[in-house]
Amino acid sequence: MDGAFQACRRNPAATFGTAIIIQAVIAVLSVVFGQSLIGSLEVLDTQAELTDAQAISFGASVLTGGTVLTIISAIGILAMQGLLVIPVARAILNLKTGLGQTWRLAKGSYLRLGGMALLMLAASIAGLAAFVFAVVFVIEFLGTSGVVLTVLGVLAVIAVFAWLTVKLALAPAALVLEPRGIFAAVGRSWSLTRGNWWRTFGILILTSIIVSIIVSVISTPITMLVTLFASFGSGDAAGDDLSTILPVLVLTTAISAFFGAIGYAFQAAVTSLLYVDLRMRREGFDVVLMREQEHAASGDPDDVPGRGGHGQFPVPPGPWPGGRAAGSR
Repeated sequence: MDGAFQACRRNPAATFGTAIIIQAVIAVLSVVFGQSLIGSLEVLDTQAELTDAQAISFGASVLTGGTVLTIISAIGILAMQGLLVIPVARAILNLKTGLGQTWRLAKGSYLRLGGMALLMLAASIAGLAAFVFAVVFVIEFLGTSGVVLTVLGVLAVIAVFAWLTVKLALAPAALVLEPRGIFAAVGRSWSLTRGNWWRTFGILILTSIIVSIIVSVISTPITMLVTLFASFGSGDAAGDDLSTILPVLVLTTAISAFFGAIGYAFQAAVTSLLYVDLRMRREGFDVVLMREQEHAASGDPDDVPGRGGHGQFPVPPGPWPGGRAAGSR
């Protein structure tokens, strides 16, 4: 965590800037969807009676918009995890990385990151649909006695989801940094976490909890104050005019997106350093980093650790973000 903080502090534009850009895109699309939803509600509110066609049309709009937002959010979060491994890996060699440089160095990975996000999202939806179908079948076949099996099934699904999440957590970093194809990156993450699942799970879950608490403590009071002031400023007509909700929606979405981006950036930095650490433990990646360190000062300013042709022979170790000297175990 200390190494992730150092990497973010040394490259704030590349880390926090990238996260804010991605979250801003998601936030803008959320506001547009919310505005269209508010407009539809206003139209329906003027109708004396809601017809079946209108109800179906409204439901289809909500489902379509929600699905699109979910897909874009999944792609954005995965892209963030992949992009931020570049400034973090370069920070290990004390190389600073700019915002534009980060996107330029990762330009060959955009489509593969999007494809990986869609693949994982499709797999999650398919697994959830299969589970719901199994639950319906069990309850229909066993009646009330199937409730116990349903509870056990839910616990099993949560356990499997947590296990798969950890096993696949390093795939975006492997896809961008090495670089690899989608399935090769998934296999790479799977092999790197072999024998290190509990340690990886502990680091990721602890980071997630800490970030969630800090972001909630900061953003929730601000969001509540914005909503409170907006409700006082709009007067009694606020409940009669749905359009007055839009400014509050914009402000609260912007606040949530900003602080969420900061949290996502830190989590992505932790995951990136975890990926580097596991490569050190399993395959001696520290030797590559030591060799890259020799060329960092005089080499290409766009060098990315592990991508170049260096990393063949060791040189004297040096510290890297995370507090552990290269070469130590």
